[in-house]
Amino acid sequence: MTQIRASLPADRWNAASADRSPANPLSERLRNTARSARDLAASAGLHRPRAMRGARTEKPFDAPVLRTSRLRLRPHRVSEADLAGWFALQSEASVREFLPWPERTRRQSERHLRDRLRHTRLWQADDFLALAVELDGALIGDVSLHLRRVAAEHRSLEIGWVLHPAHGGSGFATEAAQAMIDFAFETVGAQEVIAVTDARNRRSVALARRLGFTERSQAATGDRVFALSHERCRLQRDHLAA
Repeated sequence: MTQIRASLPADRWNAASADRSPANPLSERLRNTARSARDLAASAGLHRPRAMRGARTEKPFDAPVLRTSRLRLRPHRVSEADLAGWFALQSEASVREFLPWPERTRRQSERHLRDRLRHTRLWQADDFLALAVELDGALIGDVSLHLRRVAAEHRSLEIGWVLHPAHGGSGFATEAAQAMIDFAFETVGAQEVIAVTDARNRRSVALARRLGFTERSQAATGDRVFALSHERCRLQRDHLAA
């Protein structure tokens, strides 16, 4: 089972100060708290009007359909198969262990999936995009991106992934995450992709490292913060191709 968070609750690392210590710890804490409140509101289906959300990217980036050698990553949908797969995923205790997901009934799980259907565009800060991970027509997981910094020269996205434990150990999480990283760099124009995971989640930590992420910091909450730059990703690709 692999999972990683795609949100930054209060006191977690702030992408805007990735490469320096905050000059004002109190203001940094307030910014993180505000971001946490926005993330929680979004997960509850509450969103600020776009006119109030500041700068935009040069164009909106809509949810793609990505194909790997074995998987199809595509927007979520409310179908019988997806509802069953999403409920099965959320019902696994090991899935919820490192994610802020409560145990849900089938009806609650359906509402959660329906909310995910709205997260299909990256355009302004804190926009969230989620894709279903599909194997042979069945939903087995989810990969996501949060747009954290908008400006092209500093654009930063945070990646999240979760996979049903029945499909662990086969390289599917690596395959899905790599496809999403490629989309972040090559299509959205990210300069950096961030991953934040619970320090106890050894499989997600190992996956982040396998993908080329390097550890940047450890928050007081125990979460570990990893980063992958576009340049490092490109150099890794060139090395593998040589």
